[in-house]
Amino acid sequence: MRVPRLVGLMAVDARETARAQGLLLNAPDRPDFHLAVVDYVVRQYPQPGAEVPRESMVYVWFDFGEGEGGGGVREPRVPRPPGGGLRRELDQPGDPYAVAGFSSP
Repeated sequence: MRVPRLVGLMAVDARETARAQGLLLNAPDRPDFHLAVVDYVVRQYPQPGAEVPRESMVYVWFDFGEGEGGGGVREPRVPRPPGGGLRRELDQPGDPYAVAGFSSP
């Protein structure tokens, strides 16, 4: 039998699809997998379309592993980027027309 595509399905739908195909489902990153309902599958093994015997175990993950993507929280960045750039330019007083080579009105 061929493994169905489970990536993108909610946990409840992935369980139902696997059960209908005669496959067993396991989620190594979720000990409470039997309670999960609306979490989405982001990865599976074996891959969709692989030939496996009936009652084989298919593994699914709901979180991306380290370095595999995912949005994540990236702010605040520590340490902050070095100062300078526009912030330094705006803090310096002076004639705004002098930079462009024009004289003040």
